[in-house]
Amino acid sequence: MEKSKNSRREFLKKVCPTVAFAFFGISFFEACSTDENSNETIQDNCQEISNSNLGYVIEDCVFKIDLNHQNFSSLVEIGGWMNGYNIGLDMLFLRISSESIQAYSNVCPHNYVQNQWGLTDDNKFRCNAHGNQYSTNCSSTSSLSCYTSSINGNILEVISN
Repeated sequence: MEKSKNSRREFLKKVCPTVAFAFFGISFFEACSTDENSNETIQDNCQEISNSNLGYVIEDCVFKIDLNHQNFSSLVEIGGWMNGYNIGLDMLFLRISSESIQAYSNVCPHNYVQNQWGLTDDNKFRCNAHGNQYSTNCSSTSSLSCYTSSINGNILEVISN
């Protein structure tokens, strides 16, 4: 009986790691790795990029966003906001007034989590990863990093550095 237990134990020691790797695959190792693009800051994106089909271009570190483009329709109304992450803009946007749209960092200062935002009824960005809230007032010490922005006609210009 002792030989059978030892054989089974040896078998499991040899087979289990292989089975675990086959089950989880490469995603097990990639889950803890870093994506080269995830560490990019907005300042790293200063090359000339034309994503006019997505509603924006980047020229000399200035993001020029076509507010008439359907991707930015949530910014038409005051209080409207959007996360630009899904279209390649690593920023949050909030329509402050008819003449002003503010752009914010998409990185939570608490745990550096990205892309998990909501806007509360009292106009604070809430990180859904841990619940911290940040003021939309750029002069506040409890706000997300803000970028300089201005509206010229139907174009929102955001300066990234």
